[in-house]
Amino acid sequence: MVSINGEKVNADGMSISEYLANTSYDLKKIAIERNEAIVPKAKYDETVLCDGDSVEIVNFVGGG
Repeated sequence: MVSINGEKVNADGMSISEYLANTSYDLKKIAIERNEAIVPKAKYDETVLCDGDSVEIVNFVGGG
């Protein structure tokens, strides 16, 4: 199981891109941290989530 934003998800073995394909996140408005390290967008395809990983997805919201 992978912890994503504090929720346990069965995503081990999936790349970040594969996981995101099943979500409604706007890729232009998010940043991802895996095990306390920022993952560059260019690495989403090759970064595979593993059992025990902790992932935080930050969604940027504009406003004023």
